[in-house]
Amino acid sequence: MADDLGYGDIGAYGQEKIETPHIDALARNGKKFTQHYAFAVCAPSRYLLMTGINSGSAYIRGNHEWGERGPVWDFKAMEENPFLEGQFPIPDSTLTIAEVLKSAGYTTGMVGKWGLGAPASSGHPNRQGFDYFYGYICQRQDHTYYNGHLWENEDRVAIDNKIVDPAIKFPDSLDKLDPDNYEVYQQKYYAPDYLVKAALNFIDKNKSKPFFLYYPTPLPHVSLQAPKRLVDYYHQKFGEEKPFLGGSYFPCRYPRATYAAMISLLDEQVGQIVAQLKRMVCMKIPSLCFAVIMVLQVMQE
Repeated sequence: MADDLGYGDIGAYGQEKIETPHIDALARNGKKFTQHYAFAVCAPSRYLLMTGINSGSAYIRGNHEWGERGPVWDFKAMEENPFLEGQFPIPDSTLTIAEVLKSAGYTTGMVGKWGLGAPASSGHPNRQGFDYFYGYICQRQDHTYYNGHLWENEDRVAIDNKIVDPAIKFPDSLDKLDPDNYEVYQQKYYAPDYLVKAALNFIDKNKSKPFFLYYPTPLPHVSLQAPKRLVDYYHQKFGEEKPFLGGSYFPCRYPRATYAAMISLLDEQVGQIVAQLKRMVCMKIPSLCFAVIMVLQVMQE
């Protein structure tokens, strides 16, 4: 499940500039859905996918940030107090696809962005049928890819990045066309690298038994942050462009190239997961793999 990926952003649905060969191969060899829709914002889309309930009957109908707890949009406050993270939780009575498959003997894993509960709440993935969880429990944390932590099950895993609120503007005193002035918005440890590694490890660990992996990647949700090698590739391909100077998300010197880079990175990760599954088949491992790979349009929060 891809976050904020537009219908026309991949080659299989008409995109001609952004390169998505692995997702396109899934479309060629599988099935395309052309009359299916995601909810307009993040949490309801995830709820509908997890439960199969239609939007008219959904318990989650918006991005309920559960602001009664305190300063939930303060990134430094969230870093200090994990109980400010997460959205309004789905109740214990919710029946998820993970619970159904778990009851049928599958080992269930979720790697990526959750958005249906908070730490220690009824909406935590481990309390909604997932044996293993790694990633963002909170949608708001996904507004930067250089996080101070991710979650593994009910434990925080620290990442050595500086905590910076993404809702900042580019300083008027600096040259907005100088790429060097945007390096401050990048850091060393990039969360999507950790996510795909965790997904591949989950597959490898459970390859000898039935398993279900839900991989709701945050890519390509803004902020616009991507590996330099891919940004440089699309900058050369697209040419010069106006910078994005921030406000709600981090400033970015080459916004179109960076957005394209994030989608190509998503495509690379899909390719890694598919290759891992194919290696399992080639090794003739006696496992029953339930693989659901979906690309949904989830509009910006």
